[in-house]
Amino acid sequence: MTEIHRMSAAALAEAYRSKRLSPVEVVEATLARAQAVQPVLCPFRLLDEEGARAAAGESAARWARGEALSPLDGVPLAIKDNHAAKGMPKQSGSRTREPLPEPEDAPMIARLREAGCVIFARTTMPDLGWKGVNDSPLTGVTRNPWNPERTPGGSSGGAAVAVATGVCPIATGGDGGGSIRMPAGFTGVFGIKPTTGRVPGLYDSPAGDLVAPGPLSRTVADSAAVLAWMSRPDPRDPIASAVPAPHYPSVLAEGVKGLRVAVSPTLGFAPPVDDVRMASLEGAAKALEAAGATVTWEDPPLWNMRAGFVTIWEAAYAIAVMTTPAERLTLFDPGLLDVGRRGLALAAVTEKLAQTERTRLIHAMVAFHHRFDLLLCPTLPLGAFKAGHGVNTPDTVRYPEWYDWTPYTWPFNLTKQPCASVPWGLDAEGLPVGVQLVATHFREDLVLRGSAVLEAANPMPMPDDRLWRP
Repeated sequence: MTEIHRMSAAALAEAYRSKRLSPVEVVEATLARAQAVQPVLCPFRLLDEEGARAAAGESAARWARGEALSPLDGVPLAIKDNHAAKGMPKQSGSRTREPLPEPEDAPMIARLREAGCVIFARTTMPDLGWKGVNDSPLTGVTRNPWNPERTPGGSSGGAAVAVATGVCPIATGGDGGGSIRMPAGFTGVFGIKPTTGRVPGLYDSPAGDLVAPGPLSRTVADSAAVLAWMSRPDPRDPIASAVPAPHYPSVLAEGVKGLRVAVSPTLGFAPPVDDVRMASLEGAAKALEAAGATVTWEDPPLWNMRAGFVTIWEAAYAIAVMTTPAERLTLFDPGLLDVGRRGLALAAVTEKLAQTERTRLIHAMVAFHHRFDLLLCPTLPLGAFKAGHGVNTPDTVRYPEWYDWTPYTWPFNLTKQPCASVPWGLDAEGLPVGVQLVATHFREDLVLRGSAVLEAANPMPMPDDRLWRP
């Protein structure tokens, strides 16, 4: 049998069904591997061993009775530290938040619990998710399993590392400027950001409707299964509950035949990518074309709205700063405090103008997708760089802030579109490269179909344990 840490959620379900494995065995292997990974790579803020063992025992009993709740029943799940889970303290990666047990599950966590997932851990993230790398004063530095000297990206970096190392096959992430796709791209896993509003939520993030929660996994099929459950309605969010989601696992085999795909290496405004990322983009484009898609190299009608994104982002974190008691402000990551203070200095009309420009951007992309079903572009313009406290960019001249090395991710937070980072090989340093697929609003099915084609054309290996073990 395949080693447990290499098994997908779908493979675990089949092993449970055939009684070759029990959720109790799997959760013990999960906790043991988490204990091995944690001292080196730091993907977890906490492990709930007691709760995980209890949930696994309940799942094992259901499988024994032939009453599994879903194919996800008994599958280990790590959740990001800003996702509420009843009884588990949520600190959102911040020393400013008291570690008090949550009174209820967030909508998507409630749905995944109903599916029988075994929640065993909270994953690390930067302070309130403010940046694109994964260190915080609360948990220290999270590291990349392909090279522990490098960052896994953020803010869902702990989730990506947990999945990449095989501690668990699935984890939840949240994406406000690329926070699912950046760590997916840096660690060689699959990460999808759904349309804003596809997954019901409580909208309690500082970044508001820039953020969409979604899954990270090692296979497209696992993410499709998780997203199908995450997207189920919740009465606490009547708007999202009014948008029915398709059964995503059933669309994966449809492929891309007849779909129209635009390929853009720069989105029309970013600097040209290097030869490695261009070669990956070309390879992915050829794979889609070979599968029957009509591929055209054409830039979308985007423009560099960096200033607008930064305005909206900093105004959002101003709220986090102004609602934190003054005596706790020094507990923030200094970089977050600077961002929040800049936001406090903004005029209301400045933020309103940025939102108006954002609406124009959305309209431009809606029109673009009348002509193209999918857009293919890079996930990131570079490979994973040095990890460390305060290292938010690899080059302060070329990329002054994290917004500057992420020009392919945050535009689609502004436009609220579904998009995913799909692994596409390794660079000369042995670090993962990702390509990104984007669709129009509420067409996650198209993103998943295209991603499944790319995954089949160029499967991604897991990082060898020898790369990160001391």
